[in-house]
Amino acid sequence: MQAESRPEKKRLSNDSVTKTLIVAISLCLVCSVIVSGAAVMLKPIQEHNRVLDRKENILRSAGLLEKGKDIEELFKQVEPRIIDLASGEYEDTLDPTEYDQRRAAKDLSLSVAIPENRDIAKIKRRAKYAIVYLVRQQDSLQKIIIPVHGAGLYSKLYGFLALQRDANTIAGLTFYEQGETPGLGGEISSERWLAKWPGKQLYDKKKNRRIEV
Repeated sequence: MQAESRPEKKRLSNDSVTKTLIVAISLCLVCSVIVSGAAVMLKPIQEHNRVLDRKENILRSAGLLEKGKDIEELFKQVEPRIIDLASGEYEDTLDPTEYDQRRAAKDLSLSVAIPENRDIAKIKRRAKYAIVYLVRQQDSLQKIIIPVHGAGLYSKLYGFLALQRDANTIAGLTFYEQGETPGLGGEISSERWLAKWPGKQLYDKKKNRRIEV
């Protein structure tokens, strides 16, 4: 008896459009899963590094950063507090470790519009509450560190301004985020330019602003 012949399975050509699409879609799915998984797993590390970098810049602005010393240990001498900018009083209902001033400035319920004639930094809105960092030694206030930001030529500049206990004499300045032109506006992050700030006065005896850039 002659065996019945079985129908041959059709194989897709390596050059077929269908096989190319299957391979491309499969590769995209695998890559997206890998990238998404990496982003989720690395997010806590990225957040930790972001907070650590912020603390390092706060310490540097006040001249408290010591080479080789643990940043978290050095930061124990810094006390973060929230200030109600309308009253100048402490706001104890907000947690300074969780409060995001930049995000609050974008929230209409947590911010106020700045009149155009007073918006010298061109930021349009400001948060109702601001975070400050107090440096104490033996219960005596030594320095006040405040976050500062404003519009540059190509980007928003974010940094920290440290003041002496008189709240008028500059102790130091740092910028931790800016996108200005390297060699030009980007020089605001250079040690040479930042070294010019300590000792300068914000206001003169008549309370007129002395600092402008």
